[in-house]
Amino acid sequence: MEKIGIFGSGQVARTLGTGFVRHGYAVMLGSRDTAKLVDWRAKAGENANVGSFEDAAAFGDCIVLAVKGTAAEGLVKATSRALKDKVVIDTTNPIADVPPDHNVIRFFTSPDESLMERLQDIAPDARFVKAFNSVGNLLMVDPSFPGTKPTMFICGNDASARSKVGGILAAFGWDVEDMGTAHAARTIENLCILWCIPGFMNNSWTHAFKLLKR
Repeated sequence: MEKIGIFGSGQVARTLGTGFVRHGYAVMLGSRDTAKLVDWRAKAGENANVGSFEDAAAFGDCIVLAVKGTAAEGLVKATSRALKDKVVIDTTNPIADVPPDHNVIRFFTSPDESLMERLQDIAPDARFVKAFNSVGNLLMVDPSFPGTKPTMFICGNDASARSKVGGILAAFGWDVEDMGTAHAARTIENLCILWCIPGFMNNSWTHAFKLLKR
């Protein structure tokens, strides 16, 4: 059974953790305060585990980074040795700790960089793939839309890592669009800004993107 280590204890981490368990993986959620995850572990099933960030890094064949963007760089720096050669699914967005401006969230990165590129620089031996950052946690696993599958855009410098993550996403019910190297994260992260606008305007959070082709 393949093992997934997830960094985080919030709704994204819990949703993905439960989803991975449901799809046949063993999962460990890593947190500084494992007491937060007692209820999740009890509900998620026998293949659900909790531990420290270091425990989750050692446990996982593949790692999911599901923490606030403001915490991501410090956490990756602290665990960089354990992430060597591992596929790291980066769900984060560089959302600044300031209110939205006319329903538009603000980033702490510049237009000429992405948070994932920063993380890749911090842990150059990890194989980062951006995914799950442009949809809410309610739709991350087995999303249901009449007559179609939504699109998840991914990118990363390692083609084999992108292929692996693409396979996970396909099993989770997504159409996958591979956007190439980590530079594309500059645009994929910005999809979060667009995704959030209907939420702030209309309290509508159950939408996803779809790339149409002919």
